[in-house]
Amino acid sequence: MDAYPISLDDIVLRGELVADGWTDRDIARAVAGGVLAKVRHGAYVDAGLVAPLDPVGWMRVRTRAVLRRAHQTAVASHQSALAEHEVPLWGLSLDETHLLRTDGRAGRREAGVVHHCSEVVDAEWIVRNGIRVTRPARAAIEVVTSESPEAGLIAVCGVLHNGLATIEEIQEAARRATHWGKSLNNRLVLARADHRLSSVLEIRMWHLLHDQRIPRPEPQVEVFDEWGNLLGIVDFLWEEPGVFMETDGRIKYERYRRPGETLEGYLLREKRRQEAICLATGWVCLRLGWSDLERPRQLARRLRTILARQERAG
Repeated sequence: MDAYPISLDDIVLRGELVADGWTDRDIARAVAGGVLAKVRHGAYVDAGLVAPLDPVGWMRVRTRAVLRRAHQTAVASHQSALAEHEVPLWGLSLDETHLLRTDGRAGRREAGVVHHCSEVVDAEWIVRNGIRVTRPARAAIEVVTSESPEAGLIAVCGVLHNGLATIEEIQEAARRATHWGKSLNNRLVLARADHRLSSVLEIRMWHLLHDQRIPRPEPQVEVFDEWGNLLGIVDFLWEEPGVFMETDGRIKYERYRRPGETLEGYLLREKRRQEAICLATGWVCLRLGWSDLERPRQLARRLRTILARQERAG
């Protein structure tokens, strides 16, 4: 598969430019003039190719620049691999390239590259977008065992939701990683993982509910009217007290807006959907966003109060 627009061949090394007759002054002028973009020390690319890239896109380009110089058997891993699988990333450094050393040499960290010394068998890596990367299940566990549980949960749920691996495959990858650092994260993260969670905001909210010991809601619940017509899908539902939660994030606005629909039009349609669900069920709706995650204890108190009040009212 070669869907990514920038390939290994698009990366030009300083030595190759010099061999073609360039001087260091020529290279510097080309960078200053917007002809070449410097990816990392001694590696360049056509500036037009990288102009529209976001931070994850730039990380992917740097991965290719690193692989141009790496041992031919090196495999991109951790978030460098997840980016190639198009799994959402959160809470992870995008400034470093992660590689698995398969040449038997010790792992180390240098010049924006983290070399991991870890055994990887052929079944654990594939070629994606023209480069060798660890498979989604292993890449997710690599993040779980090196980063925070929250970042790891986002990686695992992203892999599950996108259908890139089954929970059994991720559990098997975790079993093989019991000797890695932070392997205790595996149990916590896998106990919380759910393929139904579809965005970083939903996953972070799910993580917060667990951490704050809020009763677990049911995610992504379809709601029908009395005639069996689908009114909508709510992000989280506490059915017994009759409370549902909706998360407001940019991705949701982009994903569910109809062609040509304005943001105001989408928000009005979303408000009417919420009202229809409340009228049909008698439930109470909470709308929460990114800012609510910054005050987890206050949010937990608010949720407990609302859930307890609805239980008494019921």
